[in-house]
Amino acid sequence: MKITHISYERLDLKLSSPYTIAYETISKTTNFILKIETEGKLVGYGCAAPDKIVTGETPDELEIAINTIITDYLKGKDASFYAHILWELKELLGKKSSALAMVDIALHDLFAKKAKVQLYKFLGGYRSSIATSITVGILPLKETLELAQNYVSKGFSILKIKGGSHLGEDIEKMIKLREKHPNITFRFDGNQGYSVVDSIAFVKATSSVGIEIFEQPTKLEVEERLGKVTEQVSIPVMADESLKTLGDAFRLAQNERVDMVNIKLMKVGGIMAGMHINSVAKSANIDAMVGCIDECGLGIAAGLHFALSRPNILYADLDGHLDIIDDPYHKMFKLENGIMYPNDTFGLGMFV
Repeated sequence: MKITHISYERLDLKLSSPYTIAYETISKTTNFILKIETEGKLVGYGCAAPDKIVTGETPDELEIAINTIITDYLKGKDASFYAHILWELKELLGKKSSALAMVDIALHDLFAKKAKVQLYKFLGGYRSSIATSITVGILPLKETLELAQNYVSKGFSILKIKGGSHLGEDIEKMIKLREKHPNITFRFDGNQGYSVVDSIAFVKATSSVGIEIFEQPTKLEVEERLGKVTEQVSIPVMADESLKTLGDAFRLAQNERVDMVNIKLMKVGGIMAGMHINSVAKSANIDAMVGCIDECGLGIAAGLHFALSRPNILYADLDGHLDIIDDPYHKMFKLENGIMYPNDTFGLGMFV
């Protein structure tokens, strides 16, 4: 299946509600949509969401990579050798992980279409739907409670609360949220904002809340701290920023530093890399969640299909598209009462 033409679209997107995490406030995002055409008339679509901190590239750097590396490399290649293509592109692209993910997703979309199945079935097909959390950024207590109530009223049953900036306020928020919502599942993301001492204090003070997941409380630069938290708290600790490569997954598992991992396709380099990382996690009895950054529906669809394909992926945090204004790809799946379902179209679910 020879690749005959490569094109792309740059989407500079605004968010309807800017949000704050421990180290920045975000009000916009840039996504790229890659289109791979073949002589057999099949077309594959991929998405990139560059973020200098998370994926190692800015939007301008990614656009240069498309025009100077990706297009020239892919044209004329036999897409059937997609493992080889991704191996070589990884070397050429360096640390531009969302650029690699974009190509990976497009090639997987292409082959699922060739097989005439939805992508999650092409990848293995373990489940046909999954519940997602929805995120509440760092806000004052009153606004946190109001936004949480809004999400619950829309049918979401899992809320991920961002924190890490102020221990006392984070504790108060979680206790108040539990009082208001006794039947909601809560996850908490420290976004690297805590010390080991703060992390332990937070878990002890919120023990009555029943937090399901404690995500990346300490800084990635000193990974041993994450392990110390895991050893001393009673709830599952998840690595996010600390996990970007297969080597990271092996090291975290080997040193027993976490209970769970957050696999984001944009930060690990796509579906193939995500599958390898998930296998390492499974071998170490570490559960996985598929997360996201600020991605349009096409990128979220890729994460959804990946999550549906593997038994070890028990959790999803695929809400990155919900605040994007005028997302042209929002119909690639269905979100109903916090549950995500793929559509019936072959591949990723692109309507063309």
